[in-house]
Amino acid sequence: MAKSVHDIVNSPKFKSLVTTRWTVSFILTFLLFVIYYGYILLIAYNKEFLAEKVGVYTNYGIILGVLVIVLSWILTFIYVLWANFSYDKKVEELKKEL
Repeated sequence: MAKSVHDIVNSPKFKSLVTTRWTVSFILTFLLFVIYYGYILLIAYNKEFLAEKVGVYTNYGIILGVLVIVLSWILTFIYVLWANFSYDKKVEELKKEL
């Protein structure tokens, strides 16, 4: 017999899934904030370092700015992979129980 929505919402599987989703989301959001605000704080408090030349045409500020953008893409990619290969499968299993 199919379970009611109330039964599924109160089940340990569902609660575990919600906890896992919040944990992954929190960790990735925390990392993103550290990256972004770390860069902003570096701009605010260590301009001399960011202005140092690397090669002829660039400096550390530009390199770190590009790195911030690339790391944000990587964190997004990690979340998408996790959601597609782990989270969505577990959600489908719970849907089948309805």
